[in-house]
Amino acid sequence: MDEKKLLSTTYDPKEFEDRLYKWWEEEKFFTPKVDKNKKPFTIMMPPPNITGHLHLGHALDNTLQDVLIRTKRMQGFSTLWLPGEDHASIATEVRVETELLKQGLKKKEMGREAFLEKVWEWSDTYRERIKTQLKKVGVSADFTREAFTMDENLNKAVRTVFVKLYEEGLIYQGNRITNWCPKCQTAISDAEIIYEEKEGNFWHIKYPVKDSDEFVEIATTRPETLLGDTAVAVNPKDERYSHLVGKILILPLVGREIPVIADDYVEKDFGTGCVKITPAHDPNDYQVGLRHKLPEIIVMNKNGTISEGYGKYSGLDRYEARKAMVKDLEEQNLLVKIKPHTHNVSIHDRCSDVIEPMISKQWYVKMESLAKPALDAVRGGKTKFVPERFDKIYYNWMENIQDWCISRQLWWGHRIPVWYCQDCGEITCSVEAPTHCTKCQSSNLRQDEDVLDTWFSSALWPFSTLGWPDKTEDLEYYYPTDVLVTGYDIIFFWVARMIFSGIHNMDETPFHTVLIHGLVRAEDGRKMSKSLGNGVDPLEVIDTYGADALRFMLITGNSPGNDIRFKMDKVESARNFANKIWNASRFVMMNLDMDLVNKYKDSTKYSVADKWILSRFNTLVKEVTENIDKYELGIAGQKIYDFMWTEFCDWYIELTKPVLWSEDEEAKGVVYNVLRKVLIGGLQLLHPIMPYITEEIYLHLEPEYKSITISKWPEYDESLYSKEIETKMNYIIEAIKALRNVRAEMNVAPSRRAKVVIFASEGRDAFEEGRIYFEKLASASEVEFIDSKDAAPEKAVSAVTKGAELYMPLLDLIDLDKELERLNKELVKLQGEIDRVEKKLTNERFISKAPQEVVEEEKAKGEKYKEMHKAVLDRIAALK
Repeated sequence: MDEKKLLSTTYDPKEFEDRLYKWWEEEKFFTPKVDKNKKPFTIMMPPPNITGHLHLGHALDNTLQDVLIRTKRMQGFSTLWLPGEDHASIATEVRVETELLKQGLKKKEMGREAFLEKVWEWSDTYRERIKTQLKKVGVSADFTREAFTMDENLNKAVRTVFVKLYEEGLIYQGNRITNWCPKCQTAISDAEIIYEEKEGNFWHIKYPVKDSDEFVEIATTRPETLLGDTAVAVNPKDERYSHLVGKILILPLVGREIPVIADDYVEKDFGTGCVKITPAHDPNDYQVGLRHKLPEIIVMNKNGTISEGYGKYSGLDRYEARKAMVKDLEEQNLLVKIKPHTHNVSIHDRCSDVIEPMISKQWYVKMESLAKPALDAVRGGKTKFVPERFDKIYYNWMENIQDWCISRQLWWGHRIPVWYCQDCGEITCSVEAPTHCTKCQSSNLRQDEDVLDTWFSSALWPFSTLGWPDKTEDLEYYYPTDVLVTGYDIIFFWVARMIFSGIHNMDETPFHTVLIHGLVRAEDGRKMSKSLGNGVDPLEVIDTYGADALRFMLITGNSPGNDIRFKMDKVESARNFANKIWNASRFVMMNLDMDLVNKYKDSTKYSVADKWILSRFNTLVKEVTENIDKYELGIAGQKIYDFMWTEFCDWYIELTKPVLWSEDEEAKGVVYNVLRKVLIGGLQLLHPIMPYITEEIYLHLEPEYKSITISKWPEYDESLYSKEIETKMNYIIEAIKALRNVRAEMNVAPSRRAKVVIFASEGRDAFEEGRIYFEKLASASEVEFIDSKDAAPEKAVSAVTKGAELYMPLLDLIDLDKELERLNKELVKLQGEIDRVEKKLTNERFISKAPQEVVEEEKAKGEKYKEMHKAVLDRIAALK
């Protein structure tokens, strides 16, 4: 890569970010090779859905992973970060179908093949877009191994697992109550449901007892499902209704005869104590129906309209049918009352439609035997959650897990590898499409129309992406992977399924650590959303401030498991930090003399400042490495910031200037070496968080080395740590700060030099060594040491600091007559303000008409002016 001799005068990330990423890819820095001499370190990128742009959550998720990968790469691991995308079955199909409708094209009229062609076009476009966006963020993923859940090799893995589970008796097909989405017209699993609190009603309805004037009263939130009632249940211990058990009721509006049954499911004290049982449209009723062998009557079509056979209600949308039925019940004097009721409603997380529980024929995975080893893996510590508290969500889900409904009535996705013989009815489950029926040899076969739940394929992600079921070199070397980085919102969707799938198919948990992060929220703490208009496009932030600034803000604002608030001023602060490093690096490069660097590279003639910065940097290496190992990436980033900004830029570079501008060749050579060592080391520690700026500077500082991304991670060196030196330097720094503060309070110009007299109660040798620094950094004309406070100069200002009292002769700092003149003018001005406020506060008209807060504000001003007046009087007295 062509290098410029010096960094440009201004920090402009647009000038080098894209250029550097392209170079990294050309050099294949992110494409590891299987190397048995290195330890592998593997992360599988959670595949973003091909349904739109990346958002700030993706930026956070991928920056966290990139920090880990870049660190491990520099530590000598063979690091594989495998990227990819998820086909997102329902979400993508809905998006494409919506877009096609805008063009006047309807999915069903197009047919399956033509529709899928359109989805593949969408997929190709958005996959490329996602990849481009990820690269803008700076992810050091190996795109030569990029995977897509619909790739043929991943499809083969999906089919292989399905067949394996089918042959083991863990996959079965059955008519069961499922969560049905009328809008998407597919079954969905429990994990795809969210619950929203909505205002609704309890409709109290009379069910007449046959051949009697009696009736029972039931209360329901879904009166339209009464069409499918096949019983009314009461508690067997409820004496109010014991005489009715076994009797027959007449179902309102329908006229069907249904029995009264006794079942412990009914709570005596809830509602009326009578519960309508609709086995085909309620999961609890379904279980009651199984116990009592009740008929299962489906009263709705797949699109949420009422089925044929129900007169004027047939064909109506479920909510329109509800209105019509309630009206008819009221007219027939069967509606007792309507009682407002707030309750949780099941919502499909993809399309926000209300779920309709409905019996349908679906494919299921038996979960009990798969869940146990996955629970044991986490309980036994083979897989750990960071923070640990999130294992409770995992346990709760896995301990109460239901059989998993894996079939979806969609076209986009992995088609279920099951074929039906159209002649003899034989079912064949096979990885490859069969050519004939194994029973009757007929070639008249029809493949199952349904596709698999998206999570079925993404559950295999850690090993299908490495070539499984084939025994590849990558699979043998890189599996199991190391860390999964993901949000807390998909622990049961994805994490749990990957764990049981990995154990069942690979006999090994797929990762040893699950690093959980929170959501990126708006500055006010609200969730970012289109409807609120508070979303932030990471690419726009990058365009304005650069990728490094965005990454640094996300990392330093993050702690494992917690949500973070996106604050633009913090992005600006991160950019300022980058600018600070840029300018400091330019200063170092402009002053470096490489001949002296090489001549004195082995010299140990270190000043106290040299020893101090080496010790502090050494401590930083230890702390940052430990924090990254503990996944406290935000703390690591903050420590680097504090060291680079304050200790290196604000102090050490300033402390070196007297040497850099001296004639002492060896001292300069030593300082050059220390500056380079600490700057390069600081850039290396910062590189995983801010990869672009650190690379650009590094390539100018170290042109003989290939790239910072493959440079060696700094290591802690016990010999460089010195508590004594750090204590010494702290004496010096605190003393310089104290002297500067006194001068600032007195408005003394930096150009005005003053004698500094030091009485050191401790650490005198430190102050002696700091003599040169006081002269250059605290504008000392000379430095004198005294052995007693009694020897302190008269008419001097003093400052107390750790280990010493510092004195500066007053007349060295100010011109006494001019200062007294200035202070007397200030006194007159303040007295005028005091008089003005007091006049206002003694004006009855002002007091009576002004708002109370205005009056209080004036009183506060008066007190402040009086304090300032007294301070000026004290100052005048001290000067006289």
